[in-house]
Amino acid sequence: MIRARAIFALATVLWLAAMARDGVDDWVAATVLPPLVPETSVLIEDREGDLLRAYTVADGRWRLAVSPDAVDPLFTEMLIAYEDGRFRDHSGVDPIALLRALAQAVWNGGVVSGGSTLTMQVARLLEESGTGRIEGKIRQMRVALALERRLTKGEILGLYLLLAPYGGNIEGVRAAALAYFGKEPWRLTPAEAALLVAIPQSPESRRPDRHPAAAADARARVLARAVAKGIVAEEHAEAAEREVVPVARRAVPAIAPHLADRARRDAPLMQVHRLTIDRGLQVALEQLAAETVQHQGDRLQVAMVVADHATGEILASVGSAAFRADARQGFVDMTQALRSPGSTLKPLVYALAFDDGLAHPETMIEDRPVRFGTYAPQNFDRIYRGTVRVRGALQMSLNIPVVALTEAMGPARLLVAMDKAGMEYRLPDGQPGLAVALGGIGVSLQDMVQLYAALARGGVALPLRWRVDGETEEGARVVSRSAAWQVGDILAGLAPPPGAPANRLAYKTGTSYGHRDAWAIGFDGGHVVGIWLGRADGTPVPGAFGADLAAPVLFQAFARLKPRLDAQPPAPPETLLVANAQLPRPLQKFRSRAAALAVAADVPRVAFPPDGAEVEPLPDGIMVRVEGGTAPFTWLADGAPMVTAERAREIVLPLTAAGFLTLSVIDAEGRSARTRVRLR
Repeated sequence: MIRARAIFALATVLWLAAMARDGVDDWVAATVLPPLVPETSVLIEDREGDLLRAYTVADGRWRLAVSPDAVDPLFTEMLIAYEDGRFRDHSGVDPIALLRALAQAVWNGGVVSGGSTLTMQVARLLEESGTGRIEGKIRQMRVALALERRLTKGEILGLYLLLAPYGGNIEGVRAAALAYFGKEPWRLTPAEAALLVAIPQSPESRRPDRHPAAAADARARVLARAVAKGIVAEEHAEAAEREVVPVARRAVPAIAPHLADRARRDAPLMQVHRLTIDRGLQVALEQLAAETVQHQGDRLQVAMVVADHATGEILASVGSAAFRADARQGFVDMTQALRSPGSTLKPLVYALAFDDGLAHPETMIEDRPVRFGTYAPQNFDRIYRGTVRVRGALQMSLNIPVVALTEAMGPARLLVAMDKAGMEYRLPDGQPGLAVALGGIGVSLQDMVQLYAALARGGVALPLRWRVDGETEEGARVVSRSAAWQVGDILAGLAPPPGAPANRLAYKTGTSYGHRDAWAIGFDGGHVVGIWLGRADGTPVPGAFGADLAAPVLFQAFARLKPRLDAQPPAPPETLLVANAQLPRPLQKFRSRAAALAVAADVPRVAFPPDGAEVEPLPDGIMVRVEGGTAPFTWLADGAPMVTAERAREIVLPLTAAGFLTLSVIDAEGRSARTRVRLR
């Protein structure tokens, strides 16, 4: 009876206030309101706005931002009908509800309902005040009246949806829907909506994961009220009561956790981060990553990156097989770690050699023991194939030919191309050597995917991006489109791993020194995928080979990406598609620089234009001159033959378009020289 008298006192206060309106106006106007913008969880969303990951607020609570129009209307109708039927009409305090609460208390000998409006509940939640003392109730009434003057009904409802307690560290309807049903609150069943209405009245005693019977009883009362108000049909309510109450709390989504952490570090003040990630693909590849290492001991780790090479958008980024502190060091994002790429840099070397006029896919090249100063590379299997085509040398991933090509162009040429591709790298000794071509450099998986994306899109780099609102800017040209196509055509001819479809995926595998890293990177006409396997601490993985370990995962990743591959583009019109016998004589057989110098000291040299010069073209082209070497000569521009079997040392090449240009000349002995100029 004491609590009933307290309610009567509140009703009297309200009535007296109505009799002295001006005084109440001043009293309400002087109200100091609590902060009206509570801290909410930082959210990471995918490209469509679906939740990837959320972070707790400072005090460890899950409080996810949500607006009333993002909640199922059925829930809102049930909530208002059950908690505050006159919510749309009153000004924060409902005298009718207070008087009804008084009458019920007198009739039943105790409090049946407290008469609090939704606005009063919001006032209590904002100030985290209790409900048991008369002073607290009056304060809630005052704040409620002030809130109604400051905010719209929709804004007040939005605060309730954000702050309503749901047991433990769960606040707000969105966090509750995810925790108890594993779904967003914009589409709820009648049973789910009723349960979410019922829990906040007594959040700890009605938690379904701890007190399912009490939760079910409370849900039934909400459904009964909804039926009485005509919100839910009786047969639907009966079916809802038969639904099992969730007895376990689900984890809030933590998809793409490494990239989510990176996004938050990148913009710590941003509340919602929209990423280019495809949620379904990301989940599928995270599952593939877990399956990949499941029976491979407790230290093997895997990382994956998938990108659309036309837009530069990263569609999936798997930093590890599991985001946890285990023997695999799952918290480390291995898409960003600098590791040796093994043979996966070889396609870039060959593309540069094609551009420089050093070789063609049908050029014959030697695979024999050779020494470059003090450096004597060997093939991985220590077997030498003798004279092979360049196409076969790349497909078999032979070491001797690619080092010979690197020696001919200079290892710095390779680093310049990596710079143009936007790659970051680390040289073990600070200076580039011939071993760079075999993986003697540190690069990240994401940057290797970016390099292959440049090859896939005709030789032009496009920085990969993972924010939806990130700017897309065309990058530098790394290699010519014909050289890029030639490399892709060679890689598409590789045999797939056992059991994988023969779908002409252009791919390359790599294994770093000491079996520390196994790689597989591939592309089709639309996407590029990179796979890395190894140990996060850099220790060897005995018996790990890119072809055996990483290549099958690459093909599985493509299978989860799309049902069939997109076709590779046709050859650019300037591409020289001929057999070895139809090649210009200097391109029929490659000779290393050391071999050429051993034949004759009189090597060719581009006397004009000099390297780095700016040239004003003549009306019909630019004049070029070669000194040294043996006629006849072949001239190439950006890897494309311009003149063959030319005996004159000075000629005019029909080149007039402004821009940067690489000119190469090859003499009858296969010796070459080049110069890089800019046409004005």
